[in-house]
Amino acid sequence: MIELNELTDAAQKAFPAGSLSPARDESWRLAAEMGWLMVRLPEADGGLGFTREASTALHLEMGRILSAMPLIPAQLGLQAMAASHDFAERAEWLERLAAGEYAPLPMLGAALTPSPDGTVSGTISGVFEADMAAAIIAQLPNGYALVPLDAPGVSIVERAIWDPSRRLFDVILDGYTPTLMLTDAAGAKALHDQLSGEAQLALAADCIGAAGAALDMTIEYMKVRRQFDRPIALFQALKHRAADMKTKITVAEALLWKRVRDESASLTDLAATKVLAAEAFRFVTEEMVQLHGGIGLTDEHPCHLFLKRALLNLQLCGNADLWNERVGREALSATG
Repeated sequence: MIELNELTDAAQKAFPAGSLSPARDESWRLAAEMGWLMVRLPEADGGLGFTREASTALHLEMGRILSAMPLIPAQLGLQAMAASHDFAERAEWLERLAAGEYAPLPMLGAALTPSPDGTVSGTISGVFEADMAAAIIAQLPNGYALVPLDAPGVSIVERAIWDPSRRLFDVILDGYTPTLMLTDAAGAKALHDQLSGEAQLALAADCIGAAGAALDMTIEYMKVRRQFDRPIALFQALKHRAADMKTKITVAEALLWKRVRDESASLTDLAATKVLAAEAFRFVTEEMVQLHGGIGLTDEHPCHLFLKRALLNLQLCGNADLWNERVGREALSATG
């Protein structure tokens, strides 16, 4: 049995700190060889059968290096496939996905319209790295379906985004006829809630890993930048700002691991974990830019990579406004 710290050590050796956004395709090949795509796949299906502690540890480490490979949507897609026991081609696709074929689950909403003839048209947004995908697993009006990207009526369009460490696509359906259904409409909600919770934890881990790396980089810079013949790390006011950054990361990380180990946590609980982590990440990166001074505002320095990733993570799988409103409604409902 592989221990959690062994998984973390292996990730840190394969993707050392400081090697920001290593090449996507090479990273993907390495992750597949190391069995990361099988981490959450049950042993009965040929996977490693690890708990979500293991996947969280991997996502945290990939956050530290601003990984360009789409490990989060890939694992979500694989979990959706594993949960679809009525899908006739389930075993074949599980083998293909575990071996490194890519079928992501989108991480933004979809605007789809069904037609009386059974076809579907519209846009599925938030598909990471669709140019390397064989198919996507999307929630259509009549349930979750595997949508091959080479099927008639399916095309992809890349959307320009600020975050240069990732590529985001829309999948356009134009009279597409779904034939590879993983669930029906009745089963879609349960699967959506399951996968949404997993996505919230994965994103929270990505945020905390990246925020920790941003803080480390900032502290190192404060040790070498000098003003009035002293390192700026000796200035009391700047020490307090660094302490605020560390405090926000520590609180968010403590909540993350508590939720990871709490199988009874609700979707709202898990989303709150992601919101806290994403807001801590944004705070840290904004401070990072300020504390680096002029160079923090340039494209030549990696500060902007962290800030842009933080801003995109805030929007994925529901932004803070959406989840804050849901928490408020649930609190009001609980009081009668």
